[in-house]
Amino acid sequence: MLTTMNRRLTIILGVTQTLAWATTFYMPTVLTAAVAHDLGVSSTALLGGFSWSLLIAGLASPNVGRWIDQHGGRNVLIASSVVLALGLVVMAGMPTLVGWYLGWSITGIGMALGLYDAAFATIGRLLGLDARPVIVGVTLIAGLASTLGWPMGVALVDVLGWRHTLLIYAAINILINLPLNLFAVPRAIPDHLPLPTAPQNGGRASQGGAGSIGVAMVLLSIFFSIRAALSAIFAVHTLTLFHGIGLGAIAAVATASLMGPSQVFGRILEWGFKRWLDPLAASRIGALLLPLGVACLFLGSPAALFMVLYGMSNGILTISRGTLPMHLFGAHSYATRLGLLALPPLICQALAPTLAAPLVADWPAQYIFIAMGLSALLAMLCLLPLRRAPKVD
Repeated sequence: MLTTMNRRLTIILGVTQTLAWATTFYMPTVLTAAVAHDLGVSSTALLGGFSWSLLIAGLASPNVGRWIDQHGGRNVLIASSVVLALGLVVMAGMPTLVGWYLGWSITGIGMALGLYDAAFATIGRLLGLDARPVIVGVTLIAGLASTLGWPMGVALVDVLGWRHTLLIYAAINILINLPLNLFAVPRAIPDHLPLPTAPQNGGRASQGGAGSIGVAMVLLSIFFSIRAALSAIFAVHTLTLFHGIGLGAIAAVATASLMGPSQVFGRILEWGFKRWLDPLAASRIGALLLPLGVACLFLGSPAALFMVLYGMSNGILTISRGTLPMHLFGAHSYATRLGLLALPPLICQALAPTLAAPLVADWPAQYIFIAMGLSALLAMLCLLPLRRAPKVD
């Protein structure tokens, strides 16, 4: 149940996450072509800057998580607004490939400080085991980031050019996100939440489950890494794969456009069934939807059904990134664990599209979909041994 403070936190972080994602993660989609034309470099070289930022974000995430565990997340989120704005200004003000990569290097640090993992860690540090409704609410609002970011970016680039668009994005982080993080995120760490100084539950992730916390963390890391790689590959090669199974240009774009609404729908279902499904059960269902979608595709169902199931799967598992570690391990060292869990998936997200490109080019699209389904099924198997940690009174 959401209290007044929790509703406020949900709305504020929902807004700041929407704007942070729209102005950073979803920015290359609409700016890359214009930047490539202006600088006289390839789109591939420019997208390498974005991949580089994900690597930096992944490497920085464990330290960010440890800081939030010790000091709370308010100052981290405040810093993220400034660092993201600085990275965007550098990209706008240094119109060279070197400047582009330098800007993305700074932005990568800002992404570690201010996107979902840091926001979830902040919520968990403030609310402990009561964090789930707020995390779900934040992802529901921030699910609109691409819906806002892509049309906004296209319109701004058409009217003002890419440099001024980046400056406006920087201004959004300074003039909107910074004040919201500064004045709306609670300052203090609640006294009832323990600092990460002693192990909880005897260092066990479960009684008769996956064994030690270390084993459970490895299983979660493998699960989220596989899913991050699949999402990154499919995001980059969506239209190519749909063309490969016989969809025309218009049909492929229309089918791909179902992704955003389907993600939000999956999150709404997670919200609606949270009384009956704990985060582990919801994660298992979410993980199963992708292999189910691939199976439906090969049984003759329309590609739209695959896209809806895939989008719902991604939507549910975005929530799981924040709720599942809390559910399995409790509030102790929650932010530290989120930071550690963020590192491998971000590295996979950065590298997977490039590494998979030769396979997408050489293999029939049907084989790629089969590989996606089998990989997603393998990822889901990592969740089966996990059990919730027993509560300690």
